[in-house]
Amino acid sequence: MKYKFLAVTLGALWLAASANAATEVEFWSNSLSPKFDGVMKQLTAEFNASHKDVQAKWVDVTWDTYQTRLIAAVAAGRQPGLINITVPWMTQLAQKKVIQPIDISSFSAAYTDGALKDVSWNGKTWGLPWYNQVPILIYNKTLLDKAGITTLPRNTDEILAVARQIKQKTGVAGYVPKMNEEGLFGTFLLEGLPIVQNGKAVFNSPQHVAVLEKYATAVKNGSVPPDLFKDTFEAEIAGFGSGRYAMILTAPSALMRIKNDAPRIFATTGVAPYPSKILPGNLFMWSIPQGYPQKDAAVELGKFLTSDKAQLAFSKATETTLPSTKVALTDSYFMSGQNSKDAASAGRAVAASTGGAARTLSVSDLPDEAGMTKALSTAMENAVSGRQPARAALDEAVKYWNAQFAAAAKKQ
Repeated sequence: MKYKFLAVTLGALWLAASANAATEVEFWSNSLSPKFDGVMKQLTAEFNASHKDVQAKWVDVTWDTYQTRLIAAVAAGRQPGLINITVPWMTQLAQKKVIQPIDISSFSAAYTDGALKDVSWNGKTWGLPWYNQVPILIYNKTLLDKAGITTLPRNTDEILAVARQIKQKTGVAGYVPKMNEEGLFGTFLLEGLPIVQNGKAVFNSPQHVAVLEKYATAVKNGSVPPDLFKDTFEAEIAGFGSGRYAMILTAPSALMRIKNDAPRIFATTGVAPYPSKILPGNLFMWSIPQGYPQKDAAVELGKFLTSDKAQLAFSKATETTLPSTKVALTDSYFMSGQNSKDAASAGRAVAASTGGAARTLSVSDLPDEAGMTKALSTAMENAVSGRQPARAALDEAVKYWNAQFAAAAKKQ
C-alpha cells in the first residue's frame, strides 16, 4: 500500500511539473548582433516577464550562413520557432517547404495593407510582418529653385521631365535612377509591368521597351548620369553631397550621412515621397519553419515582436526602419517631423506617411538567378546607354530567360 501511495504521489508531482514547464521558443534574427543587442535583449526579457507558459530565446545568425543553417536545422528536426526573413526568401522557402503557412486572421487588422500583401503568397500567409525600409526622394532645393521647378515629381515621367529641366537650366544631372542590382527589377515592377508571367519572361513588351527608351533619352541629354548601372550607395551620397546630382532616390538614413559629410548641401535639402506608381519597400518578417511542433507558442511570440510597442522600440533603436503596424506608423516619433525644417526629421515622416502602401516587389524562383539577372542587367545597360535598340536588347534577354525556364522544366 505504501508503494502504491508513493507511485501516485510521484505521478502527481510529475504532472504538476509538466503543467508548469514553459515552452521555449528559439527565434533567429538576421545579422542584428552586436549593434542591436540592447533592444533585442530588452524585447526578449519583456516577453518572458509577461508570459509564463512561453519563454523566448534569442539567437542571431549572420546573413551569409542563414539559409544554410536553417535548412540544415529543419532537416535535422532542430528548427527554431521563428526565423527573420525577407520577402524573396519567403517565396523561395515556401516553395521548398522549409516554412509553413500560419493564421494571423485574428489580429491581422493591426498591420498595414502593403505588409499583409507582402507576407502572402499562393493564397496563404507565411509570416508576421516586422520592420520595413521605405526609400524617399531627396532633392537639392537650391538647384530645383534655379531650374524653376515648383511642383515635385510624382511618377517616372514627371521626374524625368524635372531632371531634364534641371540639366538645361543648371548643367547638373537631374537624378540617378535605381538601375543597379538593387533596383534592377524595380525599373519595371514599380511601373506595374511584370517580369515573369505563367513561367515565362515577358519583359520585352512595347511597354517595357518604352520605359527603357525614356531612360536612354535621359542619358543622351545628360539629365541622368551615364554610369547609373555602376552607381553604389556611397557614390550616390557623395554625388548628391558634392552638388553633382540634384535628386536621388534612397533611404531616409542617407540624410544623416549627408548631414555629417556635406552640411552645406544638407541645409538646402528637401524630401518627398518616392515618385512611382507603386511605392517600394523592403519588408522583413517572422516565419515559422516547417515541422516546428509548438506553432501556437511561436505565433504568440511573433505577435509580441510585431506589436505596436515592440516595433516602435525597434525603430527607435535602428533609427532607419519603419514599423509594419498602422498605429505605430502614426506615432509622434515619426510624424513630429512633418513640418520640420530639418531634412532628416522630415524624411522620417515622409517615409512613415507612405509606409502603409509600400510593397516589396521581387522576382523569385529563377532557375539561374545569377545568370538571368546578369542577362537582364546587360540588356538594360545596352539599351539605356544607346549601344543597342531597347527592343533588340530585351528580346535577347527574354530568349535567354525562357531557355533557362525550359531547361529547368525538363529536369523536373
